Amino acid sequence: MSVAPQRIAKFLSAAGICSRRDAEKLVAEGRVSMNGETLTTPATLVSDTDVVKVDGEKIKGQSPEAARLFVYHKPAGLVTSHRDEQGRDTVFDHLPRDLPRVISIGRLDLDSEGLLLLTTSGALSRAMELPQNAQQRVYRVRVRGTPMETHLAQLERGVRVDGVQYQPIDVTMDREQSGGRNCWLTLTLREGKNREIRRIFEHFDLPVSRLIRVAYGDYELQDLAPGDVAEVSTHAVQELMQTLGVI
Repeated sequence: MSVAPQRIAKFLSAAGICSRRDAEKLVAEGRVSMNGETLTTPATLVSDTDVVKVDGEKIKGQSPEAARLFVYHKPAGLVTSHRDEQGRDTVFDHLPRDLPRVISIGRLDLDSEGLLLLTTSGALSRAMELPQNAQQRVYRVRVRGTPMETHLAQLERGVRVDGVQYQPIDVTMDREQSGGRNCWLTLTLREGKNREIRRIFEHFDLPVSRLIRVAYGDYELQDLAPGDVAEVSTHAVQELMQTLGVI
């Protein structure tokens, strides 16, 4: 079946190469060619008969029906990026070699660990990240100190930090350690701004010493070991994409 022409950035994102923004950078750097010609604009349209290459490697288009989804246990100390300007190790440097080219659904910062969803579909990644789709994220968080009731109340109703308004967060205090010097909590978010949890608890003068994502939407980390990957069934991926309106 013929596929309607699409912009090169959308094509590369759907193929799981990178985000649309990063695809525009690849074009600007002269690293993308189509039918033997180096592309100069991200507005270029690609059809299913065109031959697209990135850094000389042929790219195969990725239809939504062929989308794959993986649950990955990200260890702390890895950057969630395909390339890091500071030369730090990335998630993608440490994935199993037999995994297809994937992009992440959202991110976990350098020091955070736990569940990271990876997919071959840019469309699925975007749909999962949209605020209106309200994919809840669950985190186990260890902070230095013990939150007061006023802190928990602020989290439950939403808190403003340095001019940024954060949406309500469900919170449960799990246990204290070391005579109250540390405390474990479970947080449930439905928004997930950049470094949201760390910034909020720094605002409370309760620095985060460990942050583990244990669930994203319907997917849970469970007993997956750090660095391991588990694939979601094709049927489950199809149901998810239908629910999100991707197909």
